[in-house]
Amino acid sequence: MLNPVHLRTLVEVVKTGSFAEAARRLGYTSSAVSQQISAFERAVGVTLFEREAHSIRPAAAALLIADRGGELLAAFDGFEHEVKAMVQGLRGRLRIGTFPTASARVVPKALAKLQAELPGAEIRLDEAEPDDVLPLVLAGELDLALVYAYDLVPRTWPEELTVLPLLDESLLVMVPSAHQAAKNNVRLEDLKDERWIASRDGTSGATCLTRLCAAAGFAPKIAFRSNDYEVVQSLVAAGVGVALVPALGYKELPGTHAMPLRHKPVRRHVHVVHRTANTNPLLRDAVNALQEVCRNAVAGHLYQP
Repeated sequence: MLNPVHLRTLVEVVKTGSFAEAARRLGYTSSAVSQQISAFERAVGVTLFEREAHSIRPAAAALLIADRGGELLAAFDGFEHEVKAMVQGLRGRLRIGTFPTASARVVPKALAKLQAELPGAEIRLDEAEPDDVLPLVLAGELDLALVYAYDLVPRTWPEELTVLPLLDESLLVMVPSAHQAAKNNVRLEDLKDERWIASRDGTSGATCLTRLCAAAGFAPKIAFRSNDYEVVQSLVAAGVGVALVPALGYKELPGTHAMPLRHKPVRRHVHVVHRTANTNPLLRDAVNALQEVCRNAVAGHLYQP
């Protein structure tokens, strides 16, 4: 197998026409250069230089190898630069998983920050609920993911994961703006006779609503289900029901009124998770960007009405 160090030495000798000058440029001794050229000749099985008392002359094979070898070394140098940049976090690929409301309110600003700081990095984004993205993080198919857990629906995190908090968001009750509850801070039991709009059965949001209502002494009458909070809020605006919406999913919509529950502060907690053993150098930058965006959001009271 050809030694790239020897190839680089040969290219320099052909370029300078001298073992001594090539040695000076490469930081070797003349003897080391001579030994490397001899080793290269043994590897290819042909004499590459005609040696005379005070000069050398490259053979045709040496000229050909130097010409092609220069191209290979240039490509190798570029590859080496890319590897160093990747290790330093300047390039590489980062695969992020996130859930829909974070996709809309948190992730875009974090991605913009990352792309500005690391323009050579390739960032991929996949969207799904936490139960779907967590196995992908554990399998190494995603580098990190944004996930959530409700106060009333706690999660147990696998030991292989590092779990870092991003923000805590309020849960808001949404009612039509003409609803009597819109004039006061609402108690959950005041809404026991209402039709409810909830997320899909079995989701953490739906489970949280059921447990919250059970603690207030009733079972919610769920008339409609959707995992799209824009749909949920549009249904509220149409006057067909009330809903419990996390602050990340809330957008001010004509015909609706949103408020936190009185005396029952319940929150959804957003985390970023990654495998503890993951050595991707872009992880630190991504986590820092997400934490900064969330700090600014909380400071601006966007997610804690």
